[in-house]
Formats: sequence, structure tokens, C-alpha cells
Amino acid sequence: MAEAEFDSGSRKIRKCGKQRVVWGFHFRADQSAWERPCDQVDNYVDINYSGFVSSEKKLLPFATTLLVRDTCLCLHVQRAARALARRFDNALRPFGLTNGQFSLLVSLNRPDPPPMAPVASLLAMDRTTLTAALKPLERRGLVVVSPDPLDRRSRILCLTTAGHELLLKAVPVWEQEHRDLEKQMPAGSPEPLRETLQTLR
Repeated sequence: MAEAEFDSGSRKIRKCGKQRVVWGFHFRADQSAWERPCDQVDNYVDINYSGFVSSEKKLLPFATTLLVRDTCLCLHVQRAARALARRFDNALRPFGLTNGQFSLLVSLNRPDPPPMAPVASLLAMDRTTLTAALKPLERRGLVVVSPDPLDRRSRILCLTTAGHELLLKAVPVWEQEHRDLEKQMPAGSPEPLRETLQTLR
């Protein structure tokens, strides 16, 4: 009968056909046991012995893979989100923007510079992620992050003149891309999809 040994972290496993025996590091028996036939293994294991168990693993049915592929809402939304992100990334590439950066800049286009919290909430980001996303825009001079005059512990996010000018150029391209996309929607209307997505937030 074929035998094999495996190192499994804090345990050592010896397989014999469809059975295995597990030793812990406190194994004190004659080390020659590793050379003995499997029918003698019981004489050489200590209290860490786990018993004989089947080595044949129970596999997840392939039908489950198909079920998740065809019905998982999370998977389908993720796939759609990636496809949309690629599409708008391509459209906005001439302006040196990703779709995420475009959304961030637009979220700052307000009568008064917003603090970080409402912007993070709108974009479904935590503050750490938002801070990282702002840095390349700051380096390009599109955004300024400054202390809030009403609360020095907080920060406000200001869209600069360069940021406004870039949005004026990018928004028409975004609008055209959106019109093209909406034509591909059932009945040419994205409203049912928007309403559905609103319920999932």
C-alpha cells in the first residue's frame, strides 16, 4: 500500500491509501515508525493521534458554480461596475482622469467647499481611501485640502480654478458617453436600473 508524509504546519500527517494518521510535535515514539507499514502505525502515535479519517474530500458541486454565476447579484453588479468603469476611463483618458477621479472632482463642485465626511459618504469611501484619492489631484493643482476655519481638526476640500476648467472640458464628454450608454438600455431608459441601484445602497 502506498504511503506518503506531509508537513501540515504544527502537525505531521502520514497517509496510507485512503486513511491518514496525524502526529503533533510531541511525538516521542521510535522514529523508525515512519519506516514501518501502516498496519503498525497505531503502536507509535501519542495522545495527539486524531484517529483514522477518510482522505477523500467532499467537493462543491459544479452546479453551485453555475448557480452563483447566473444568480449572484453581487457578482453581476461587480461585473457591470467594472465594465462601466472601463468605458468611462477610456472616455476621460484625454483629460488625464479616471472615472473615480471625475466623480471626486464633481462632488467638490459646490457653492461652499465641503468637509471630508459628506464627500466620503457620497462616494461610499472611508476617510483613508478618500485621502489617498485626493493626493494625485492635489499634486496636479486641481484640489486644495485646507483646515476648516470653523473646526481646525477638520479639513475642507476646495476645487481650484484649474479643477473647474478641467471639469468644463470633461463634462461634455461624460454627457455624450452617458447618452450613448443609455441608448443601449432596455427601452432606452436607465431609470428602472437607477431605482433598483438606489435600493441597494
